[in-house]
Amino acid sequence: MLRPYSRTMRRLNRQLVLLEVRAGVGVRSMTQAVEITPLRAWTMAIRPKTLPAAMSPVVVGSALALADGVFSLVPALAALVGALLIQIGTNLANDYFDYVKGTDVAGRLGPTRVAQSGLISLRDLRAGIIVTFLLASLVGLYLVSVGGWPILIVGIASLLSAVAYTGGPFPIGYHGLGDLFVFLFFGLAAVCGTYYIQALTITTQATVAAVPIGALTVAILVVNNLRDIETDRQTGKRTLAVIMGTRATRLEYALLLLVAYATPLVLWLARWSPAWILLPWVTLPLALRQVRTLYLTREGPPLNQALAGTANLDLAFSLLFALGLLF
Repeated sequence: MLRPYSRTMRRLNRQLVLLEVRAGVGVRSMTQAVEITPLRAWTMAIRPKTLPAAMSPVVVGSALALADGVFSLVPALAALVGALLIQIGTNLANDYFDYVKGTDVAGRLGPTRVAQSGLISLRDLRAGIIVTFLLASLVGLYLVSVGGWPILIVGIASLLSAVAYTGGPFPIGYHGLGDLFVFLFFGLAAVCGTYYIQALTITTQATVAAVPIGALTVAILVVNNLRDIETDRQTGKRTLAVIMGTRATRLEYALLLLVAYATPLVLWLARWSPAWILLPWVTLPLALRQVRTLYLTREGPPLNQALAGTANLDLAFSLLFALGLLF
């Protein structure tokens, strides 16, 4: 009896949810309302702007492999596809579990969530999560055939963490552990894993090169959590930002960027790389701009610009860092 009503409500919600490709800050005015197609809704759920964070470690890991003469195209492409699928699955799972747990509420400052807005039903969203992780697992089987049991362990841990970030009895992101896990899986595991499936070994240089990539990806999360700090606090979502407070969270962001820019200098001074490794320093003005925005902004919505800026910084830094590793 409720299904026709639910379908009607979802249809109405699609007509009332606002187009937010550029704004990304939720409902603004009824005159801006547009029809949101199912394809558009799924694109919103996937969150394409977050995907460069999954691509960056694969690019850097593959650049290291190419520099060391062990690059292998098919494993590198498989690692890229697997990373993208895990990122997409994580985004869908976060959308689902944040709504189910009651932390996605009306008035949140970030982009529209498809479960909370009714754009995609919970049943369909669950199906999307399952299909995405199944596809990631199929790619993982190939990678395991190449890299053996170390890749199996990393793959299983990545899938479990993707779900456990906001789901399960002890959601990682709800207990101040999100920053640590993002650094481990989007930095160390992703860069070193990409290098390993091509070289079948891990070098000290690969481990060090993973540090700035992980740090910048965590910085994206820090901006997100700083923006949502008040709503997260009200709904009981204890991110690290909620635990530490606004001032310490801003300091964390600045320190993460400091670590990222210090790493190329360490690689150069240690003579592991020529001066070309300092290419990412070209993006330093962009980094300083994001730090300035974070320290001067006192309201949530403007932080969406810092969030997009940090994502762009992550991508630009990673591409230049990879290029520097090739020389």
